[in-house]
Amino acid sequence: MIDNISTLAHSQNMGTIALTELLGAPVMDSSGVQGGRVREIALTPADDLVHISTLIVRTKQGDRLLPLSAVSNLNGGIRASSAASNWVAVEGEGLFLLERDLLDQQIIDVHGRKVVRVNDVDLYCETSNGRIRLKVASVDVGVRGAIRRLLKGIVPMAALNVLLQKIPPRLIPWEFVDLIETDPARRVKLKISHERLAKLHPADIADIVESLTPGEREAVFETLDEGVAAGALEEVQPKVKKSILESLDSERAADIVEEMNPDAAADLLATLPEERSSQILRDMAPQERDEVAELLEFRENTAAGRMNTEYLALDSKATVNDAIETLRKFEGAVESVHTIFLVDDEGKLVGAVPLAKLVLAKAEDKLSSLVVEPLISVHAGAREKQVTELFDKYNLVILPVLDDRGVLTGVITSDDVISLLRAKL
Repeated sequence: MIDNISTLAHSQNMGTIALTELLGAPVMDSSGVQGGRVREIALTPADDLVHISTLIVRTKQGDRLLPLSAVSNLNGGIRASSAASNWVAVEGEGLFLLERDLLDQQIIDVHGRKVVRVNDVDLYCETSNGRIRLKVASVDVGVRGAIRRLLKGIVPMAALNVLLQKIPPRLIPWEFVDLIETDPARRVKLKISHERLAKLHPADIADIVESLTPGEREAVFETLDEGVAAGALEEVQPKVKKSILESLDSERAADIVEEMNPDAAADLLATLPEERSSQILRDMAPQERDEVAELLEFRENTAAGRMNTEYLALDSKATVNDAIETLRKFEGAVESVHTIFLVDDEGKLVGAVPLAKLVLAKAEDKLSSLVVEPLISVHAGAREKQVTELFDKYNLVILPVLDDRGVLTGVITSDDVISLLRAKL
């Protein structure tokens, strides 16, 4: 007991207390009698996901809640300003317990863009208006936290502190931590979202997701914004991509697929069992469903099976000003903005104008005066090998796809080709 008390006093003076130092510490009530020992430290995420709200104390009568507002002192041990008889029984609704829900659990380090396991938690102690406040400062994912837990109670705390001071910490600030909660009910109660994760690049999100368990992946994709989830889903490995989509309910899957590029969505749905794919299509919005369904009719290993139906096409008589107005309204992928295609009255491809050409042109200039030669295109039925050869030979960024009559039906971007090549590795 003496070792625990001295450690707490020392830590408080330093401003930080390790979670494992608090766990098991004696708790004195207002009369100075030991009422129990700390079993858990809790946050109430619905109110505050940073500051500790409650200590759970193990007493002879069972576990009891001690609000941190009723803790008067941490020096020399934990002292409450209330009698032990006033500590209420634990219900646990809406509480995030640091030992149960954080220690040894995987978390997402959004700053380091990786998944790590928690060995300990550093709490910052401060006094405000005469009240003690504890907040989660950082999580310890290094050896220091592991050694502290391993040797606590075995080695005298004074000696252990000397050893720990020689080990550099590996800390992740709490503001860079995203929690993973696989239980949907608890996610709602604890208000756990992935707003921090959502700010990362889709490729970084994909890398993180691939290192999670199937249940954890589902939990992440259930809470991400549909647009963010769609971007990340396009970046993950094909097998993982399929697994994620199969794990989600069809309505949620449909919401995400709607936000994907039509070609990527069609490729993904084509990998699913027909019944599952059909269910997701039925739950999609009509316009997006029609675009994807049309692409699903093409063979996957052809140009048409790889093409995207979101592209910029204008009448051959259009001007630069017309092109700029079209650009303002375009909601397709960034890759598709590279080139504006010109078509005749029947929709046949007659020219291509790189976006860069618009910069130096006058608003009234005809787009037909800005076309580049040669005009490279590919037939919808062309094999994937021919597509990749054209990209390589002409150093293309975007390639128009034509039907038997020469009508522009879609485009293939360099991003599509990279995905194709990755899938073959």
